[in-house]
Amino acid sequence: MKLLVRGTLTLAVAAIAPMMDAGLALAAPFAYVPNEKSGTVSVIDAATDTVVGTIKTGGKPRGLAIGNGGKALYVSDQSSNSLIVIDLEKQAVAERIKLQESPEGVGISPKGDWVVVASEVSNSVSFVSPQTRKAVFSVSTKGKNPEHAHFSPDGKWLYVSAEDADMVDIVDVDKRTQVNAVKVGDRPRGIGFLPDGSRAYVASEIASTVYAIDTATQKVVASIPAGNFSNGVTVHPDGKTVYISNGKDGTVSVIDVADNKISTTIPVGKRPWNMAITPDGKKLYVANGRSGSVSVIDTDSRQVTREISVGELPWGVVIQ
Repeated sequence: MKLLVRGTLTLAVAAIAPMMDAGLALAAPFAYVPNEKSGTVSVIDAATDTVVGTIKTGGKPRGLAIGNGGKALYVSDQSSNSLIVIDLEKQAVAERIKLQESPEGVGISPKGDWVVVASEVSNSVSFVSPQTRKAVFSVSTKGKNPEHAHFSPDGKWLYVSAEDADMVDIVDVDKRTQVNAVKVGDRPRGIGFLPDGSRAYVASEIASTVYAIDTATQKVVASIPAGNFSNGVTVHPDGKTVYISNGKDGTVSVIDVADNKISTTIPVGKRPWNMAITPDGKKLYVANGRSGSVSVIDTDSRQVTREISVGELPWGVVIQ
């Protein structure tokens, strides 16, 4: 098979032949996986579940989000304290935006007007404009070592998990300030909102427990024991199911929202971390940090259908 190289992305020609007339722009669906130790982002064709390209970023890529109508990939780089902007049409790193110290989790607002990055050492969240590609302002968090930052579906609130605190900080986006903190278990990490915004689910790693927060009252309404070292959270598009990755167990727990109980536990690779689900809700992709792989779960059968080798220490997944 011939290889085509352009910018910093190498792709198999046979895999992208249908896209060549569009200037090699990547058409959906594709999954992107940052490999922290390799300094790369793996590109997975979600139709065939095969790696069709690798984007070289250098450094330690971790958090990521897609914006600009699917044309830009935003990746945090801890080693350079920057946000890498990858142009997915040109298939190249377009820019590096300077951030505060130790950026990790990346989120994007529902309208696409803000990209946010949680900076662990700085105990803050930077708000970056996708239009100007500049950090416009930052919000300090009370909780130390913020990792994930997720917008509510209406874009009004930003929930931030603080690894070194047993709380989730809540930021009023319009007021540009933290307005509340919800107590959860030790070392909160992943956050996921139901599509209607009524609840947020937070995985606390040391507590090995998931907390359901009523967003109207900003109070915990359920505590759900999960697997050992629960960390990643992904919500099914239909709002009926929440998926939790369990780092020490090498499993994914399936929570039924109706009763907030775990109905299924699915074995995956070693040290499962952050996940993403396809827009149609049919497949869940799980980054296995210590396996150097991504497990693909069929959400109907709740079985792993494919194990995809990627780079070293994959941190998470985002799907275009």
